[in-house]
Amino acid sequence: MWDWLPTSPGCAPPQLGHACQSQLMKLRRRKKEKKQRSKTVPVFVWTQRMSNYNGRNSTCTHPKPTATTSAFPARWFEMQTGVSSEMLSPGVCMSIINARHAGDAYGTVSNPEVLFKQDYRRLKAYCVSRQLRYIDDMFPPDARSLGQAALSPSDLNAVQWHRPGKLVPNPSFVVDGISRFDFGQGMVGNCWFLASLGALTFKPAVFQHVVPLEQNFVEDYCGLFHFRFWRFGRWVDVVIDDKLPTINGKLLFVRSKDPTEFWPALLEKAYAKVCGSYSDMSAGTTDEALVDFTGGVHICINLSDPPQDLWELMCRAGQSVSLMGCGTPQGETAANTVLPNGLVQGHAYTVTGVRQVMSGGQAVNLVRLLNPWGRGEWNGDWSDGSPLWQTVSPQERSLSLSVVDNGEFWMSLRDFCRFYCDLDICCMCPDFLDGNSHCHWRTSFYEGRWLAGKTAGGCMNEQSFWTNPQYRVSIEQVHSGTQCAPKQGERNMLVSLMQMPDKRNRALVKNLHIGFSVFQVPKELTAQRGSFPAAFFSRNKPVVQTKRFTNAREVMELVELAPGEYLIVPSTFKPNDTASFILTILSKAEAHIHETSGAHGYKDVVEENLNAAAADDGRILFQQLFGQYDQVDAELLQKLLNDSVLKGDLKSGGFSLDACRSMVVLMSTTSNGKLNAGELYSLWKKVAKYKDLFRRIDVSSNGGVTLSELKNAAINLGIRVSDNMLKVLTLRYGTSSGHITMENFITLALRLVSMKKIFNRFSDGTTMTLPESEWMQISMCT
Repeated sequence: MWDWLPTSPGCAPPQLGHACQSQLMKLRRRKKEKKQRSKTVPVFVWTQRMSNYNGRNSTCTHPKPTATTSAFPARWFEMQTGVSSEMLSPGVCMSIINARHAGDAYGTVSNPEVLFKQDYRRLKAYCVSRQLRYIDDMFPPDARSLGQAALSPSDLNAVQWHRPGKLVPNPSFVVDGISRFDFGQGMVGNCWFLASLGALTFKPAVFQHVVPLEQNFVEDYCGLFHFRFWRFGRWVDVVIDDKLPTINGKLLFVRSKDPTEFWPALLEKAYAKVCGSYSDMSAGTTDEALVDFTGGVHICINLSDPPQDLWELMCRAGQSVSLMGCGTPQGETAANTVLPNGLVQGHAYTVTGVRQVMSGGQAVNLVRLLNPWGRGEWNGDWSDGSPLWQTVSPQERSLSLSVVDNGEFWMSLRDFCRFYCDLDICCMCPDFLDGNSHCHWRTSFYEGRWLAGKTAGGCMNEQSFWTNPQYRVSIEQVHSGTQCAPKQGERNMLVSLMQMPDKRNRALVKNLHIGFSVFQVPKELTAQRGSFPAAFFSRNKPVVQTKRFTNAREVMELVELAPGEYLIVPSTFKPNDTASFILTILSKAEAHIHETSGAHGYKDVVEENLNAAAADDGRILFQQLFGQYDQVDAELLQKLLNDSVLKGDLKSGGFSLDACRSMVVLMSTTSNGKLNAGELYSLWKKVAKYKDLFRRIDVSSNGGVTLSELKNAAINLGIRVSDNMLKVLTLRYGTSSGHITMENFITLALRLVSMKKIFNRFSDGTTMTLPESEWMQISMCT
């Protein structure tokens, strides 16, 4: 974050460069002559916020970057590259603020993003101060929030939305604590959500992240509630009103066993808002809600081919902060048919416990499950009425058995694998995988995109596979002194690939078939930079890959990798499918990961100085092009650049007049709006250098660079720029297709390098202080 603060003029403001510098020096001399230094004037101060930003106006100085980082505060960069201005561009400004918050722990569970700009505290303060009852205009109490397929037309016409106070005399948010038996499923087919919710009730600390328990219907009540969910890399705070859909005074969807308790119905409404509507919650798998409740690590186990240590894995997961859910296979129809054994086809269940009992002198592994309907149970071996319970000791029977039709029951692990198709385990930390809590798993998180025609190469059967995003991973040897050392090479990495939706309504999202492959990089190629070409993939087979391409929200694999260099390539099954994704890599060993896409083996550093012969040739060429001009203004510069210097290289309209005016201001040491011969020669060399850099990074030779190619350009320029800022730069200087043309790239490079030099020269590395007049002048003249 950045603040505007009034500061004493005794703090010496930095100087600026070129024309701005000379004019500002004149201003300073006048101020000194008039002896006005005792008068307080507004001064702009940029300081970086602490990483645990809490939304308040406390500031601190960020640690100085090291000499090797070439980093400078993003706010200065944003202001001076023309990307944003908080005073002038509210839309772009809000994007920058959101990105800034994300970099300062914004979007974490303790400091979640605000969904749809609906701030709970501000809304509540407004409603309470004016004695209003809140109505959510982003999820209104009408048919739009119910969705198209939630109810029949006749039922839809009968729906009335009521606040809990209209349904019961004394509503409560929570009654007698939180329990998995508090609720039952309603008319919408969201058993996957409720099964996950049942698992959530076992973890009070995680539950309170999602459901703030201080809410009630008494103190400062205004009909406003909020909940938190993890959504595609960030926690979001979701605000709702408490109007609930009813028919004849009865709740339509999830309802509590105690009619005065309303946390389940309100939580379901908040999640329906995230999904787009109530009907958008129909059909799903437990892993989706488990991850949205925790933001944790997800493991999916195919129960038709379970691992040999399945029982030990479930026991360890039960003892850790893990949530477990499972599902039965779908029948011949989409209907939830109840089988003779009591199980429901195509239905989600909560795993609520595991226990080993002694039966007839033999150990039997049992799994406890919960039907989110709140009724309907398994009637086979180890069910509530099974005679097998008479073979265990009375003590074990009293601890385990509860003969009540509440939807919860026991079954053997063998029957569990026989009648259920998959098991989802979600945990805040994957240490349950090997039971070694001393192994500290490290997490790396990347957002990427498959772009048709550029970075959407499809699966390995496609010749364009090599164009997919590539991530280089270097895994180190676990130190021999650690308790993780014996486990080196055994399930030491978890790779997760999640595709992000392109629509708000969950039911309208069409998931692509996605997967990833992991290749080992031969020792002779470890020094190679940039993306690996097609020849690499034709000669090397993946050491690990997803078993199949699945149209699921997330696919993951536990990977066994020895120390060395690897390449992870996420892809869609078909080429030219455009979508965004999140790649999460958890490593037990120390791992260094970076994206290599877009570099394609070009040199890292562009030579700063021409050799003597090239310099002489350059001067001769310059004299031929510009020797007749003593001074050049912006209009003439535009003509010279477009008609002479870049003739034949431009595939669009060329340099704009505004871009040329900016070049003149950046390069001129006077304030007459013109470049002399020396300044023009300096500009000409820079244009030639950035033109050459553009050709190097435009590997497809289509006249435009992409986001990943721009990242490599910034590295070549010796400037470290965040991924979020690169995206904003692409929006600012790119076309609607996301490509940056040659002339726009040169303009961007000139501005970026100039502003970085000014900042490095006149700041302490983290903070720049400017009087208001100087700030206005540099902002407007560049």
